[in-house]
Amino acid sequence: MKKWILLLCLALVVVLPLSACNQNKVETIKLAEVTHSIFYAPLYVAMAEGFFEDEGLNVELTTTWGGDKTMTTLLSDGADIALVGSETSIYVHAQGSKDKVINFAQLTQTDGTFLVSREKIENFEWDQLKGSTFLGQRVGGMPQMVGEFVLKQHGINPHSDLELIQNIDFANIPSAFASGTGDYVQLFEPTASILEKEGTGHIVASFGTESGKVPYTTFMSKESFLKENEDAARKFTSAIYKAQQWVQEKSADEITKSIAPQFKDTDLEIIETVVERYKEQGSFATDPILDEKEWNNLQDIMDEAGELPTRIDHDTLVNTSYAEEVAEN
Repeated sequence: MKKWILLLCLALVVVLPLSACNQNKVETIKLAEVTHSIFYAPLYVAMAEGFFEDEGLNVELTTTWGGDKTMTTLLSDGADIALVGSETSIYVHAQGSKDKVINFAQLTQTDGTFLVSREKIENFEWDQLKGSTFLGQRVGGMPQMVGEFVLKQHGINPHSDLELIQNIDFANIPSAFASGTGDYVQLFEPTASILEKEGTGHIVASFGTESGKVPYTTFMSKESFLKENEDAARKFTSAIYKAQQWVQEKSADEITKSIAPQFKDTDLEIIETVVERYKEQGSFATDPILDEKEWNNLQDIMDEAGELPTRIDHDTLVNTSYAEEVAEN
């Protein structure tokens, strides 16, 4: 009997440390984001507040600057997960990709751009755009498609009722407007607020408010990766959900303090202004579930812009199982 007790104790001495090591194992996730923006505040909160760490994940973040580059990085295994507009998954599917790109967690649920006027306008009406020069976004991207969708909703034909400029690179649009090009411009934050603070432009409307809910930016992975790494995908989604709830509950000031290290060259006052603006218009999704209504709204916007290759069912490119599970628990 003593011999068996001794052997059992020795076995526990060996097994328990190994079990502890497995529980403390940290898994690295390579994440590619399409741009680096305050619009993605919940992601940076998840990193700053330790929500990924709590799930046993180490997230290596890379900014890939552009939808095409981000998707190429994902498809070539340069990233495990991509944060980019859902329209890119539709483009890839339409090209006949054998390994589908699946949207599994939503981060933002509205467009993130604003209409900026060169002149200060007290009571802006969309009809005032007629006959003006409008500095728009890149053809085929969500900002451009949402922009044209909103204009048409207000009875404006963007190709005949105004002079539409779309041949300027994304990074150079703000400087082009600041140097005198265009009467109006469609801009992301914090650029819009920075121009307003400088007196160069004035925010007169929100495309996000006008276009309604849409899966503007989502986390997506190749179907093969999700099949092989379901646990990691679930943990990742859980961390994002915790961050979304944290952002929902906290003030703009608290959120600003959390994400400020990500934007060292931006004034805290500007960051807080932008966070407050996005919170007020409901841009930050409160949970990671990409529902069918949002998915169909996305395709309606793409179709209106003439950029929808083919209509795709929600279940084909969206997996809500992880998001629904973490939201329930």
